[in-house]
Amino acid sequence: MVNVPRTGRPPVTSRAEILTTARRLIDDDGWEKLTIRRLAAELGIGPTTLYHHVRDKEALLLLLLNEYAEQAAPPDLPGDPRERVVAAAQALHDGLAEWPWAAEVLTVDGFVGRLRAPALRLVEAILDGAVGCGLTREQAVDVFRTIWYYTVGEILVRARSARRGDITFTDFDPERVPTLAAIGERWPELVARDVYPEGLRALVGGLIGTARESD
Repeated sequence: MVNVPRTGRPPVTSRAEILTTARRLIDDDGWEKLTIRRLAAELGIGPTTLYHHVRDKEALLLLLLNEYAEQAAPPDLPGDPRERVVAAAQALHDGLAEWPWAAEVLTVDGFVGRLRAPALRLVEAILDGAVGCGLTREQAVDVFRTIWYYTVGEILVRARSARRGDITFTDFDPERVPTLAAIGERWPELVARDVYPEGLRALVGGLIGTARESD
């Protein structure tokens, strides 16, 4: 019997190839259009085969996030605990700004239990910095949670605003909303400014100061 070599693409069993292809599809068309069926077709395998590697789209995105964190070099953070909180939060923001879909996946309070250690470095830095400022661990969690809400909200609003395009702001009634009417069409320009660093620093200072006063 003559062995005839098989043609076509061999079945994919490599997690690295799956994640690389998924990342390319996200970069090309956005994470919303990524589906298990489409990824399987791109890899040349059936969806059922792909389900042996990833349970669903959310599990796939978490794998991508953890893989990225493991490959990324940890940022240099300052020794001063308050500055460490600010720097870690800024690094978290900057990473999510590149991958806004990751912020969408992590919009649950228990997300820290779904990430591996490398992806939790910045969470640890914020908690440790807050404790270093004299806060209890419970207060440190409150600080992180508030920073997290502020950061994720900023990322998601900007990402969704970019997809929506320009909106006209010229029909405000000056008798009912005089200040808003005076701003008018300048609104898109003003809200597009990057004031996250200033807001973050004010937020961290206020959170730490309030927690200290409550003791």
